[in-house]
Amino acid sequence: MKLSEYAARHGIRYRAAWNRFKAGKIPGAWQDESGTIIVPDGIHAKLSDAAVYARVSDPSEREDQLPAQRKRMEDWAVANGYRVVASVAEVGSGLDDGRRKLTALLKRDDWGTLVVERKDRLTRFGFEWFRLFVEREGRRIVVADEACDDRDDLIRDFVSVIHSFSARLYGRRGSRRARAMAAMVEGDDADE
Repeated sequence: MKLSEYAARHGIRYRAAWNRFKAGKIPGAWQDESGTIIVPDGIHAKLSDAAVYARVSDPSEREDQLPAQRKRMEDWAVANGYRVVASVAEVGSGLDDGRRKLTALLKRDDWGTLVVERKDRLTRFGFEWFRLFVEREGRRIVVADEACDDRDDLIRDFVSVIHSFSARLYGRRGSRRARAMAAMVEGDDADE
C-alpha cells in the first residue's frame, strides 16, 4: 500500500507517516524508483508464507507416493512465489477428522496460505467449509491441481462414502456377532 493509505489506516497525517518512514519505524517500507513509498500490508505479506499439506490414505504409499507428493507441492509453492514455512505429510483417511498433523498445522499461525495438491488431499467432504473457516482468519487455501473433470471427483467421493458406510456396517455386524457368540457361550454354560 502507499504511504498515504498507511497514514489513513493508522489515523495519522501524511507528514507523520513520512517522519516514521524516514526514521525507519515502518518495517519493510521502501521507496520505488518513482519516489512512491510502499508499505507492505501485513495480510498480503502473510499470504505469501505457505504451509504445504500432503496426505495419502494407504500406509503402503508412505514410502514412495507421500514424499513425492510433498516434494511436488513444495516445488509448486516456490515456483508460484510462496515461501514455504511449514510442510506436513501424513497417512490417514480423508474422512477422518482426527488427523493429528493436520490439526497441529491448522493451529499454527506462521502461515497464510495452505497449499494442497487436490481438494481430496485435505478432506473428502466439506472442503468449502474448510475454505470458509480459513478465509475468516485472513488465510486461504490454494489447490495446485484443480480437477478438470468434476465427474472424477464425484466418483471418488461416492466410492469413499460406500467404503465408509461399509466399514461401519461390518464393524457393527462384527460386534453383534461377537455379542451373539458370547450369549451362546453363556447359554451353553447355563445348560450344563
